[in-house]
Parts: sequence; structure tokens; C-alpha cells
Amino acid sequence: MYSSQSEGKGNKGSVQFKNTKGRLQIVFSYPVQENGEIKRKRFYISTGYEDTPRNRQRVGDTVRTLQRDIDYGEVDLSLAKYQPYAALSTVSPIPLVPPNPPAKSQPTLNELWERYMEFKQPQVSPSTFCKDYTKQRNHIRRFPSQSLDDAIAIRDYLLGNLTPDAAKRCISQLKACCDWAVEDGIIETNPFSSMRIKAPKGLTEDEDVNPFSKEERDRVIQLFESDRYYKHYAHYVRFLFFTGARPSEVIGLQWKHITESVIRFRQAVVVSEGGLVLKEGLKTQRKRDFPITPEVEAILEEIKPAKIDPEAFVFRSPRGKFIDQHNFANRPWQAIMAKSGIPYRKSYQCRHTFISLCVEAHINSTAIERWTGTSAKMIDKHYGATNFTNLRPPDLT
Repeated sequence: MYSSQSEGKGNKGSVQFKNTKGRLQIVFSYPVQENGEIKRKRFYISTGYEDTPRNRQRVGDTVRTLQRDIDYGEVDLSLAKYQPYAALSTVSPIPLVPPNPPAKSQPTLNELWERYMEFKQPQVSPSTFCKDYTKQRNHIRRFPSQSLDDAIAIRDYLLGNLTPDAAKRCISQLKACCDWAVEDGIIETNPFSSMRIKAPKGLTEDEDVNPFSKEERDRVIQLFESDRYYKHYAHYVRFLFFTGARPSEVIGLQWKHITESVIRFRQAVVVSEGGLVLKEGLKTQRKRDFPITPEVEAILEEIKPAKIDPEAFVFRSPRGKFIDQHNFANRPWQAIMAKSGIPYRKSYQCRHTFISLCVEAHINSTAIERWTGTSAKMIDKHYGATNFTNLRPPDLT
């Protein structure tokens, strides 16, 4: 039976969802005539599903059909039209009241992320903002949907298009964004809060230790020194090998940081949204001093200009700009490694080589920590293991 109500379109209410003990119900109110009197009754339709964003999507066609029928005064009060999932569970009369105001529109995920980026930008370094937040924005723009109601579909898209580790990081960022939005009253609930993605634990750049031998190190340096195209980088590579400093710290080094006895690492060049920028402080500490050894002194003497400008940078690109470590790793470094006949390693292994050779020489791990900024615990855990092949038990007799 269809309602015979003849009122025009509008003012008849809207369809809503209700969570009843974890189960999803569709709720709506509708004016009906009883004993010559118009009353508004509330109807409850059990869907048979748990209340999840995905199941709300699943019954979307039913909800849209029902809303259309409400708007045009054509609701099937038997609810048969809204089967197979619908079943009338409760009908209760309520006083006829004006319709609820329209629900507050929900921002799209892309809009939400832009607002979150504005909030986070003053709180993080330029490199973190570029690497984490800008990259996440690019992921979000490629999502199949920008609606928070499609969180499950977004998760499935990430798992299908990214590595498990990248998908996990992306979901973690979405959780943090939506937590912030809930706290600020922008949205009511966080649809990503209960999502979990298990990813195989990989090694970070600081943990992936595969050092060069002394012979391999010297071979790489010699090839840079003799290369027609990339010899400009020879001193830079030597400096990486003989200080164990991070590339970002070396690129940020100015002549004012060089004293007679130590190199004062105080800043680093990092990637930002606008390109390479200089920032104060280092990756894991505010500052660090490195004693000038004969090898390092020789490198500095060879590149020291006749007249030193304290503000000038010690190592520059061939065009006099910041060395772009990403470009260096993809072009000069790969070209030299291909010529070397040595099993390929990333340029970050220059740092690992220095630390490993110090461990091999029985230098105290606390001293190495002071020189390189890597904790003694990390050194004992990741670098001592590289020398197990040469280790022999002592004579215990």
C-alpha cells in the first residue's frame, strides 16, 4: 500500500542510519493519516548488516530509492518495495514536527588533507613536510573516491597500488589527519581509526649496513678522480668515506665550520616543497664536531680556495649550487658503480663503511657515536655483525 498523502515535494523528512547494538538500521519518519488525523510516524528498517562504512555503501541504492519516495509522497508503507534486506521492525507515532535542518556537509578527503597540511606545516621541518605531507597529498588526489564514507574502498585501493609498507604509512597519515579533524569538530568520526595493515619490517637507511672494503672504497674514489664527467665529485666522495657524515650534513658544510682541529657540523641541506633548503641542526642532534684526521686535512687542502669566504659552501655542484644528493645517487654514483665491477651499493654506504672500519679497528663505540651521530647501541647492533666472518674465539686454555 502506498501513502495517499497529497502534499507536494519536500517537508517530509530524510532517511538516516542508526546503530542498534552494532547492527545497521535505516530510519525515517513519514506523515500518515489515522482516524482522520495526520501524524508523523517513525519507521525502522533492519538491513541485516553490521554498521560499517562499507555496509552503508551497500544499502545506498535502497536509501536513495526511499528518499525519492519520501520526497514525492510515494512511500510503500508495507516496506515491501525496500526488500530483500528491509523488514519493518518498529513503527511508533510521533508528533508532526518541522523537518530537521539539512545535515552539515562533510569535507572531501582532499579538502581535509589541505587543512591538515596548513596545521602541520609550522610544526615540522621542510624536508618532513615535503617527504611526508606533500607526497601524501599526491596519493590522495589519485584515490578512487574523495568521500570519507568510502574508507574501505580507499584502503583496498592502497593495498592494490602500493607496497604494504607504503600503504601502511598512508593509512597512518589518514588516521592522524582524521583524528585531528574529529578533535577540531570538522568531522564526527574517524573512518580509518580501526584499520590495520601489516607490513614486513624492512631496514631503514641507517640499518641497512653493507659496507665497502678498503680496497673497494679506494677503487670507487680512484674511478671518480679519473672520470671525464664526474671527477668534480671526487673530493665529495672521499670526504663521505673518511668522515662517515651524512650527505645532507656534508652538503650543508661552510668554510666557517672548519677550524684547525675539528669540523663543526651544525646544519644540513634537505628537500623541501620548494626545492633544496638549508636548515639548522642535524638529523638526530643539534650539532656535532668531527676531529680533522690527516686524510680529511688533505681533502680540505686540495679544495681550499686562495681566499676563503667563510659563508661559502665547501662542496658545490658543477654549477655552483647545492649538490642534489638524489641526482648524484642516480647519475654519477650509478655510473661509477657500473664501471667499478663492485657489487652495487647505495652511496649512503660510504657512511656505513667509515663506521664499520672504525669498529674493525676496535674504536670504542661511544667515540664513534660522537663522531657520526649514530648511537653506540645502534653501532653495536648493526655494525659489529659485519665483522663476524673475521672473528675467532680466543684461546681459553
